[in-house]
Amino acid sequence: MTGRVSVGDSAPDFTLEGPEGRKVSLHDYAGSKNVVIYFYPKDFTAGCTAETKAFGENYDDILKLGAEILGISSDSAESHGSFAQECGARFPLLADVGGKVREMYGAKSSFGLVPGRVTFVIDKQGIVRHAFSSQLRPKQHITEAVEALKAISG
Repeated sequence: MTGRVSVGDSAPDFTLEGPEGRKVSLHDYAGSKNVVIYFYPKDFTAGCTAETKAFGENYDDILKLGAEILGISSDSAESHGSFAQECGARFPLLADVGGKVREMYGAKSSFGLVPGRVTFVIDKQGIVRHAFSSQLRPKQHITEAVEALKAISG
């Protein structure tokens, strides 16, 4: 399903450019927050807009579950700024220009041309606790993430 990173694996660390040029690293959350990372194909496309809006609408619930959301695509940080504003995303959208982090996680293409839509839930110790891949069900990603976080929280 996801290629390189599977449930039970240590999540690979990364640092990417986020809002206002701020660098965001996975290790920033180690020991303090669970993290939901979702890889999405492209800013301003129908599926990615629906997915990002769904994450945005549920952001307070994610925070209450002790987690942060990080959205990742290969678009530029500038594009992400406009996209986040359009979608009401209050969480960081990170620029993986060149797709190195996507490759590291194995969030590969589902149909050969379009980058994959894959969500990972990582616990406070940096262990992948859930992975979900579905190109055609973008809103299911938030449902999967919330259920996984509830399971982690007990």
